[in-house]
Amino acid sequence: MKRLLKYLSDYKKETILAPLFKLLEAGFELLVPLVMANIIDRGIAEENMGYIGKMGACLLALAVVGLVASITAQFFAAKAAVGFSAKLRQALFDHIQGLNFTNIDKAGTSTMITRMTSDINQVQSGVNMVLRLFLRSPIIVFGAMIMAFTIDVKSALIFVVAIPLLAVVVFGIMVWTMPLYKKVQAGLDRVLSVTRENLTGVRVIRAFHKEHEEEARFQGYTKALADSQIFVGKISAVMNPVTYVIVNGAIIALIYTGAIQVNMGNLTQGEVVAIINYMSQILVELVKLANLIVTITKALACADRVANVFEIQNEEFGVVLQTADAERTVSAGQTADNEGSALYEASIQGRREMPYIEFDHVSLTYADAGAETLHDIHFTVNRGETVGVIGGTGSGKTSLINLIPGFYPATEGAVRLEGQDIGQMPEISLRSRVGVVPQKAVLFKGTIRSNLQWGKPDATEEEMWRAIDLAQAREVVEGKEGALDAEIAQSGKNLSGGQRQRLTIARALVRRPEILILDDSASALDYATDAKLRAALRSIEGETTTFIVSQRASTIRHADKIIVLDDGEMAGIGTHEELLADCGVYQEIYYSQYPEERLKATEKGEKEGGVQDGGR
Repeated sequence: MKRLLKYLSDYKKETILAPLFKLLEAGFELLVPLVMANIIDRGIAEENMGYIGKMGACLLALAVVGLVASITAQFFAAKAAVGFSAKLRQALFDHIQGLNFTNIDKAGTSTMITRMTSDINQVQSGVNMVLRLFLRSPIIVFGAMIMAFTIDVKSALIFVVAIPLLAVVVFGIMVWTMPLYKKVQAGLDRVLSVTRENLTGVRVIRAFHKEHEEEARFQGYTKALADSQIFVGKISAVMNPVTYVIVNGAIIALIYTGAIQVNMGNLTQGEVVAIINYMSQILVELVKLANLIVTITKALACADRVANVFEIQNEEFGVVLQTADAERTVSAGQTADNEGSALYEASIQGRREMPYIEFDHVSLTYADAGAETLHDIHFTVNRGETVGVIGGTGSGKTSLINLIPGFYPATEGAVRLEGQDIGQMPEISLRSRVGVVPQKAVLFKGTIRSNLQWGKPDATEEEMWRAIDLAQAREVVEGKEGALDAEIAQSGKNLSGGQRQRLTIARALVRRPEILILDDSASALDYATDAKLRAALRSIEGETTTFIVSQRASTIRHADKIIVLDDGEMAGIGTHEELLADCGVYQEIYYSQYPEERLKATEKGEKEGGVQDGGR
């Protein structure tokens, strides 16, 4: 919890004023039994109605002032707690946004959502209750004990016995339940994970008629969560009856002792009532304190879970250098010296001559994975080339292209862009040069325009329509009411798979990236649209370097070079013709899609073999 208190720094005034006003209210409450004692001993005993009226007005004034102090305290406490949770939630969201894919994969989406919502809400409640009651309840308890001592020491000794017993019960239960509340929150994570999985895959579940199995699985997780909540609830529920037993036992002892003292003339009836009222105040406050302890226990458990997310840090891979763009913006004043200018031009020319992208014996192993996903990948790509990536399912195609924008760090070797290790490049500089169309087409709730502006926030309509035309999506946009301002549902649910893919391609093309990565992004397109898209991509002006991941040989056959992957290793690299001649893996993929070509190749080989035999 201490690690999160810095988010209360902007609410120092509220965190001080809320407890102070609560203490003020507690002070007025401690005066009430004394006023009641005077009413009994002087007003009722002497039948002095004027005095009773005056003391009654005093009680009313104490109530009004106490109410105003309480409302003011609750206002400041609520302001501080809500402001704290807002800042904490924003900081947590910003931190999660900065995590790399490895850490997000390890933490899990459902856990992140739970900690962003339920956990922070519990922490907010804890802060609110602490500011309102954490000082008030102890002040009332010990203040009542002190006030009792001022009335009668012998009777007050009962408080000295009762309060430690109550403290043992309250804090003992707190220590017992804190780890159990952590387990409850972990169970909530699992329920949320199953819920999210089912809502996301509802079509698949119904297609395979697995509703009953999923209902049973969900019931199992919710029952486990309910059982853990009931168990910890039972332990927490013990607090109230035990505290009531102790306090009521103390009240019985007070009545017995007070009766003896009154009979001996050492105490008045009003003083006995005052002492019993102080014990009743202690009972009420300890019940509040017991509930507060439960809330604090939950809040502390949740705070630890939130703090654990902040402890997840991206590993540092090299020193972050200045951007390549900054090197290009050397002013005339900086290069006025002829010799310096010549050196600068030479460095730029040298960088143009080196490979644009280089995979230098790269291997990749995902966190907690048993084996390498990619092994010893080595190739170079020149600026403006189109590179196809093909291979069987699970061969590492997506893992390969995810290394280019730095989504995952290479565990061995290096990926270089213009000679610079991407692990040493600022993330914003690297990502601004790359346009990625992921394997799963993801659109966000909003309009077509707002989705395209993810690629370039200041994009003009002309730039958007150009990207839409390149992505073969004009008919999609023009077919929607409002065109660019047509509404898109969450995840693009109101679009077909092919429409989503074309719009995600347009989103990447709006920014005119130096590197365009298409990760099997045309799988939902028909062959004719796919062919038009490939032709449009080849017509892009400038030196855009394109990586196309596809299961279709037709999609990548015209690439400048094709990388063939097999079980995480490079099975071959070259043009379509070169690979068809000497790469067995590529031949298997290609001929499985074009069996007539295999027949032609077989007949051609038999003829050539016959000619050679005849010649001999």
